[in-house]
Amino acid sequence: MEAHSRAPLFQAVASETPSRRSVTLSFNGEALNVPPGISVAAALLMSGVERFRATPVSESPRAPYCMMGVCFECLVNIDGVPNRQSCLIEVVDGMQVHSQEGARDLQFDVPLVQVLEVQP
Repeated sequence: MEAHSRAPLFQAVASETPSRRSVTLSFNGEALNVPPGISVAAALLMSGVERFRATPVSESPRAPYCMMGVCFECLVNIDGVPNRQSCLIEVVDGMQVHSQEGARDLQFDVPLVQVLEVQP
């Protein structure tokens, strides 16, 4: 993760996080302690992460926009699975999150198709 030159823009609201417990996850190899019960996107934003992914064509940086699963700007790789919408996934202790760089690799298995000859 890149060094941050300023404090995170997002903070937990004390009345909404009554528990002193925390969940530990990693983002691009850096351990982060965040409150339980929040989305991965909220956890990363609270930790000062400003870049979640890069666009496939121009490699422009992207981060959450809508926080409700509509815009797809918050895509990350979670526990080895690409294209996860981080705003819709709740943090889990030990979760491994990585920024998504460009387009994900498509793993497509061509199904076997039986060819039938049509007789007139």
